[in-house]
Amino acid sequence: MHQRSSVAELTKELRKELDRYSSGGKLPSSRALVERFRVSPVTVSRALGQLAAEGLVVTRPGAGAFRADRPPHAGQAPAGDTSWQEVALSVDGSADLVPRSVDASGVLVSLAAPPPGVIEFNGGYLHPSLQPERAMAAALARAGRRPGAWGRPPMEGLPELREWFARGIGGAITAAEVLITAGGQSALTTTLRALAPPGAPVLVESPTYPGMLAIARAAGLRPVPVPVDADGVRPALLADAFRASGARLFVCQPLFQNPTGAVLAPERRGEVLRIAREAGAFVVEDDFVRRLVHEDAGPLPAPLAADDPDGVVVHVCSLTKATSPSFRVSALAARGPVVERLRAIQVVDTFFVPRPLQEAALELVGSPAWPRHLRAVAGELRARRDAVTTGLRQHLPALALPHIPSGGYHLWPRLPDGTDESALAAAALRAGVAVTPGRPYFSAEPPAPHLRLSFAGVAGTGEIAEGVRRLAAACAEVLPLS
Repeated sequence: MHQRSSVAELTKELRKELDRYSSGGKLPSSRALVERFRVSPVTVSRALGQLAAEGLVVTRPGAGAFRADRPPHAGQAPAGDTSWQEVALSVDGSADLVPRSVDASGVLVSLAAPPPGVIEFNGGYLHPSLQPERAMAAALARAGRRPGAWGRPPMEGLPELREWFARGIGGAITAAEVLITAGGQSALTTTLRALAPPGAPVLVESPTYPGMLAIARAAGLRPVPVPVDADGVRPALLADAFRASGARLFVCQPLFQNPTGAVLAPERRGEVLRIAREAGAFVVEDDFVRRLVHEDAGPLPAPLAADDPDGVVVHVCSLTKATSPSFRVSALAARGPVVERLRAIQVVDTFFVPRPLQEAALELVGSPAWPRHLRAVAGELRARRDAVTTGLRQHLPALALPHIPSGGYHLWPRLPDGTDESALAAAALRAGVAVTPGRPYFSAEPPAPHLRLSFAGVAGTGEIAEGVRRLAAACAEVLPLS
């Protein structure tokens, strides 16, 4: 059984037994719990820690764990009246040109854990078995012993970590042009706030990552879609969108785009930069999965920022996707006066990324375990991608796969015309597999129904085969399959 499941189950059992003890009563020793429930000492420690966090037990070093005193009238606090907030929140943006819309639903799809027994085809992070947990733990332990590791870091980030990111981006980017941020989502939020005033249009790929659309709308910006095909964003339509909207910002994912998996074609790279430069606009390059290349991929194109001497590109990259959702270390790189504006917004929002996490990132990427981890993930992602594509072709031929990427962690099958995406997602969940409808990936009316299927959050190819079987059962209920 996985460690996290064991902790949850033991916590549940101990919570049910607490009524046997009076306030201050001592619980069995950790050794007794280990023997009784046949779990590890670490599992017992984490379960007791969870109960302590809930205020149900008190742990005393050297003495054991005790039933916490019950607060008087527990659970009987007055409900209060929060109805006033409906008025306060609705008038907050009433004067905005584009009212702010804070909708986290598109992000929560990939963050929320599915119910027990449901296969996760909608996740946005590596399965725990693919995460470098031992290497991260060792890096964090070494980082904690570094001199000054718990002091305040430079606002821009540790110089050594900025230098490491600058080398990875390439071109003329230097450490002085890199800011360390707390994850890619935070970096994108900082960038959009810095570069576009409320009410402004922002050009986005269509389809695109729902979390980016949520950032734009929460900032009062107006997303304007620019269609993507198998070779990335279409330059002619990008130029048309700049002229029609007057936008000064374009957000894109040139490498293994989410959700299509497209890679911006070599002949389009220069065109995109030229079009943006002529429009006096910035290109925000979200390079989110460069470290999740598949084993059979050829040489990767350099980031757009590496070919940009004029400071058109603001580059975002992160370690999170290749490690763990909790390892939130990323970089924001730009050239020219815009760096100071980005820095000012970041400092106001978050001050700085905690130094122990930055030190741990340096320890991790500098260790022999890092390249071994990336090679192992490349092989696993290729095997999982192939397992999904093979399963779909065998059991769901009605789902078209026009593009199979050699990087990233998802596929973008097109559904038959007229398919109700929401009904299919609901049927799939009833069948025991969680999938993501395509509608949230479009800022305007979608041209066709789609699903996004992630293969990063599953346990392995065996679980993928079972997930495809369950999805086929759901499709038989919703789609007119022959």
